Amino acid sequence: MAATYLQNLLQYCARNSLIAEGKACHAQIIRSASWVDTLTSNMIINMYCKCALLDTARKVFDKMPERSLVSWNTVIGAYTQNGRSDEALSLFVGMQREECPMSEFTVSSVLCACAAKSAIFECRQLHTFAVKNGMDSNVYVGTALIDVYSKCGFMKEASWVFESLEEKSDVTWSSMMAGYARNELYEEALRLYHRGQMVGIEQNKFTLSSILSACAGLGGLSEGNQVHATLVKAGFGASIFVASSLIDMYAKCGAIKEAYTVFSDQEIRNRNVVLWNAMISGFSRHGRCLEGMILFEKMKQTGFSPNEVTYLSILSACGHMGLVEEGRKYFNLMVREHNITQSVLHYSCLVDIFGRAGFIQDAYDVIKTMPFEATASMWGSLLASCRNFKNLELAEVAAKHLFELEPSNGGNHVLLSNIYAANKNWEKVAESRQLLKESEAVKDRGKSWIEIKGKVHKFMVGEREHPKITEIYLKLDKLMEEMERLDYKVEMENDLHDVDENNKVMLLRHHSEKLAFTFGVISLPAGAPVRIMKNLRICGDCHNFMKFASTITKREIIVRDLNRFHHFSNGSCSCGDFW
Repeated sequence: MAATYLQNLLQYCARNSLIAEGKACHAQIIRSASWVDTLTSNMIINMYCKCALLDTARKVFDKMPERSLVSWNTVIGAYTQNGRSDEALSLFVGMQREECPMSEFTVSSVLCACAAKSAIFECRQLHTFAVKNGMDSNVYVGTALIDVYSKCGFMKEASWVFESLEEKSDVTWSSMMAGYARNELYEEALRLYHRGQMVGIEQNKFTLSSILSACAGLGGLSEGNQVHATLVKAGFGASIFVASSLIDMYAKCGAIKEAYTVFSDQEIRNRNVVLWNAMISGFSRHGRCLEGMILFEKMKQTGFSPNEVTYLSILSACGHMGLVEEGRKYFNLMVREHNITQSVLHYSCLVDIFGRAGFIQDAYDVIKTMPFEATASMWGSLLASCRNFKNLELAEVAAKHLFELEPSNGGNHVLLSNIYAANKNWEKVAESRQLLKESEAVKDRGKSWIEIKGKVHKFMVGEREHPKITEIYLKLDKLMEEMERLDYKVEMENDLHDVDENNKVMLLRHHSEKLAFTFGVISLPAGAPVRIMKNLRICGDCHNFMKFASTITKREIIVRDLNRFHHFSNGSCSCGDFW
């Protein structure tokens, strides 16, 4: 059989992933003794790689008497694409030992393997190699470097590589935006997106999905709306990948109705479990447990099997609403009905469910008997529950573990101090505050932000830098006067600073979410909802403030804190004061 015919047949088998036909062709080549030809061997390797038979491809590779650059690149590339990063890196080392010349494709493939392993040391070595050999200006190498640096959290290096590339592909821009979004540098992602629009980069679904993620992180609803319009115009509206990002964006921006509108879009075909999970998670985040449970049942009726992510969302929803028996039911249903083994995250949800509902001992029993080491998140949940229900004994147990697991987290010391104060144990309050001062622990500063006309405005407690801060304080004073006439009183137990009573009142009065809300009232049309994002849990005083403010201003106020969404309207909150 002619060698050219067999080579053409190999290429056809590779393109169409025809395993049986490819093996038959390989056998024919061996019988004709032409398998030692380097070109043909490369084609055989390529065929096996395209058919995902990497071990067979490697056997052919190892038997080659001569290996060209294409041979190495094909196997290294296949290992990388199939998630076998260790083998890709090992083969690259072997390539160096044999002093085989490398191409830009070799370096970019190995960099992709480094990204999968977060192998920053190897990445830096390859970067140096690329610079020495003049490959760093290659768009494929540059894009791979951006990807690995961003996945390892080295965004300054990723940005430097991006800016130094004279030629940038659409994938390069997309990788840089995704890196910013992945590392929670949301404003930088949006700035780069706008810059890309000005130079006319192609807006593919991966780029738009990254920007939707940035909008979600910032709570940038108006920006998210614009991106939604762009992707619909570009024809990506029916993509499940994009729809899931849209649902997540709207839910995280406090627009749960819009999220459900996207989910219900009849144009979206071939729905998958990711789409269902996105919507159930959205309901959970907004404390709408009933809707989440209904969607969970509808999901099963439609023929989709819930996975571990689905159960995390539904258990989280039960925790937000204090539904202990429902939480137990779903926790047990995982194994009984869907054969899903509970992970440490599911146990963490169970601890949260018991703790929030006041079943502190049950929560502690879960921690003691589960088949995992307790995480900081679990002990933190238990400590917070002890604060809410004034359980000093277990609070000290939880705090002890947290001090060991998170020695630099000052928030744990503050929580414990708060529990001592609630129990009027002032000696222990002073002791815990002194321990905080002596340690290197740092308490995260509370900050809130609000999007107005596409621009995000940030506030810290006692903010002084905002250009409209004088107007904000004057308006806040007027709001406070109206609230006090309605019997609003500052809840001073929510401030743990070691200052006198008057200073406590002023610190609470100028909490970041109050300032963000007041700026929203000044800036938004009358009656428009005010959406505020916060990096920490909303305190009891601010929660009470928002209830009064919703009555006085006749606005819906939506606050996203560290744990969930609060929808304030007509003097009440969607959480029912259970958070």
